[in-house]
Amino acid sequence: PKLGAAPAGPAGTGKTESSKDLAKAIGIFCVVFNCSDQIDYKMMAKHFRGLAQSGTWTCLDEFNRIDIEVLSVVAQQMQVLTEGRVMGKPNINFMGIEIVLKDHHTIITMNPGYAGRTE
Repeated sequence: PKLGAAPAGPAGTGKTESSKDLAKAIGIFCVVFNCSDQIDYKMMAKHFRGLAQSGTWTCLDEFNRIDIEVLSVVAQQMQVLTEGRVMGKPNINFMGIEIVLKDHHTIITMNPGYAGRTE
């Protein structure tokens, strides 16, 4: 899969666990990253660089807790990675740094409708 995944639903329905179980079933390491309103775009860029260069999956848990201003930049970061993968590029320029682009996967989980979260 090159486009990622975005399971959504009520809290406690197994979105994160299902994502981890899928990665485990096919023998790929999955890093669960618990999102909050304290996340900034630089933190996410470092996370994405590591994933892209190692070929690891990530589950960005409760993605909609990130502030809307940061989500805008994170969406652009994800777009750069996705475009590179879809075009089959071995390397890309990611936020001013040339990185190796290995096959990786980003899953975002959301619990829509909760106070204090970005829809």
